[in-house]
Amino acid sequence: MNPAGPNTYPAFPRVGVGAIVISEGRILLVKRGVAPGRGLWAIPGGTLKLGETMQACAAREILEETGVTIAVGECIYVFDLIERDESGKIRFHFVVVDFAALYVSGEPRGADDADEARWFAPEELAHYPVSQNTLKALAAVGYLN
Repeated sequence: MNPAGPNTYPAFPRVGVGAIVISEGRILLVKRGVAPGRGLWAIPGGTLKLGETMQACAAREILEETGVTIAVGECIYVFDLIERDESGKIRFHFVVVDFAALYVSGEPRGADDADEARWFAPEELAHYPVSQNTLKALAAVGYLN
């Protein structure tokens, strides 16, 4: 096992699954507590487990990271996240699959890999450090202009 963590310097790409949860015009985001993207606000999600469906992963990860229960909908955005270290070696390689999701219940709170969790209105995002992949995903699904 990799001492830096199971997702660091992988032998093969990992599948990351997230959920774009919009309620009353606001988006649920987490402040990442781990790399990649540590300290940035991002769509909540995590790594798919063996034998787990992507929809089940999205529901589990959002509940673990935010305390919010969701109803997972359709896949709406997919992207590659490849990060290299200073020597050029691949530090992270994820194929990230984001699902639309409906808010069911719960008050956001940071837990698991998330330092914080909260709802954001679109105009607030310009005032926070938000990951570029999150901004691209939100623009692609029509949440941001």
